[in-house]
Amino acid sequence: MQETRVEYFRGKDFTTFIKNHPEVGEILGPDKDMEAEDIVNTLLTKNLVIRCDRVWKTVRPGKKKLSSWPAHLEIHQEQVFTENDGFYAWMFLKRRTLWQTILSFIWPVFALAVCLFPVYPYQCKIVVLYSCAGALLFIVSLLLLRAAIFGVLWVLLGKRVWFFPNINAEETTFRELVRFWPVKDEGERPKWTSRLIYATVALLVILLLRHHAPDEAARARYQKKVSNIIDDVLEWSPKLALSGMMDKHTEDNATETSNYTSHATTSTEESTDAAEDEDADETQGAADDTRTRSSEV
Repeated sequence: MQETRVEYFRGKDFTTFIKNHPEVGEILGPDKDMEAEDIVNTLLTKNLVIRCDRVWKTVRPGKKKLSSWPAHLEIHQEQVFTENDGFYAWMFLKRRTLWQTILSFIWPVFALAVCLFPVYPYQCKIVVLYSCAGALLFIVSLLLLRAAIFGVLWVLLGKRVWFFPNINAEETTFRELVRFWPVKDEGERPKWTSRLIYATVALLVILLLRHHAPDEAARARYQKKVSNIIDDVLEWSPKLALSGMMDKHTEDNATETSNYTSHATTSTEESTDAAEDEDADETQGAADDTRTRSSEV
């Protein structure tokens, strides 16, 4: 109701409950003889309940009748009791249970544990990896098997049978989520022509996917690549990271030292070469002077 999940009851169910359980009226004290209509009207005036109406007031396509328990409600304009298609939502919040309080502390710890996965010991990483992979494989296999059963029964019998009908529901209780048996199919039976067309299209898609599936060599390369990535994640540890950083720092220092030594050696060689060139020039000049004096004589 207005983007808020509420708990509600129907007017006819409340009337039946009061008639079948007269002892409940004892909690009203002197007003224990009040009728169900008067009780609900009192709750309405004290804003403990509010009258609601279904959002979809007409039969939706593919359905034969309106839902007995609509999933979407809106506030009714007339806040009075009625048994005919009347819905009443409780307006007070239930007391916070101990389990909810425990979960409010567990979720932050769980989020922190997920963030610290890279620093786990190797055995813990293996357990977490295989547990998550197994859970994911189970969910995907269940969804595929569920879709396959639905497709086969729909094509052969024209029946819409969804096992685990609420497994994809966004807002539902855990009991409804794991409910196995499908709900009764209230829709019209599809025509055989449409079923034949859908079956042909599905068969063509399966053949096309099989024809373009990767070969053994491609699958082996992909598997090796994925295995290398997983091994890198599993074998990483803070000690290896720190040792790698230290080795890199040592290599950088050694490189800088070798560069400095090479630069110093080069400078020394250049100075030696320059001195030798100067000595050669001076010797050549002295020889030229000697030849000049000899010529004059």
